[in-house]
Amino acid sequence: MATTTTTPTAEAPATPPEPTGKPTGSLWRAVLASEWTKLRTVRSTVWTLFATFVVTIGIGSLIALARTSRWDNLSLHDKLTFDPTSFSLRGVFLAQLAIGVLGVLIVSSEYSSGMIRTTFAAVPQRRVVLYSKAIVFAIVAYVTTAIACLAAFLIGQAIFAGKRLPTGAVLGVSLSSSGALRSVLLAAFYLTVVGIIGLALGSLLRRTAGAIATLFGIVFVLPILTSALPSPWDTDVGKYLPSGAGVASFTVKHTSDLLHPGAGFLVLVGYVLFALWIAGFALTRRDA
Repeated sequence: MATTTTTPTAEAPATPPEPTGKPTGSLWRAVLASEWTKLRTVRSTVWTLFATFVVTIGIGSLIALARTSRWDNLSLHDKLTFDPTSFSLRGVFLAQLAIGVLGVLIVSSEYSSGMIRTTFAAVPQRRVVLYSKAIVFAIVAYVTTAIACLAAFLIGQAIFAGKRLPTGAVLGVSLSSSGALRSVLLAAFYLTVVGIIGLALGSLLRRTAGAIATLFGIVFVLPILTSALPSPWDTDVGKYLPSGAGVASFTVKHTSDLLHPGAGFLVLVGYVLFALWIAGFALTRRDA
């Protein structure tokens, strides 16, 4: 009686293992060039960066006008702690949503279109793809937001300069004033950090709506919930949130409820490193 034997076949892994070889310089250059091409040829990039630019300048100018018109009615404490630099940069708080959405779209749009499979087939080193996206985005975002923050600062100070005090001085300050240039540069850095967090969320969640909702919760809802905590937990926790660290980094007149600007900067760097690490960890352990 003849018997037949079957050879068992190994089940293919759901996620192909990532190559363990060290990425070469030529690979990095090629992937960076590819990601730059993707970024600049997508229409949403231009419009979202334009929205970030307009909101940063527009909201900052409106707040400067409002503060100038209300100056005579402010309390003595408000006048003594008045920070014309940070007031002119208040547009950052709305602009962070626009730049964060762009960070999400850079990754989530490839998942929704299926292009991400082609990308990973061409470059199996998934971390190289993710970090290249982050590098290209960070450069574009920082240059754009730095110009926007500088313009918001200059326009805001021009508005403040129209208000003369009884002593003959004006409210506005110059870019050479103590802490002014640092505030402009770190406000742009904070916007870039929010965008990178959005990029990491887009990679983790793969869905545009879910990633944007999560980003909105981090930058807008969490500070509100934290402020409801009993004292001193409200400030002790809130100042370590991304928004709290961001405010600390570009505030000239330091207060006790904020971190030191240098500490705020380090906290923001920590958020970037953690977001990219966890996104890269998850990316290499699941299917595209």
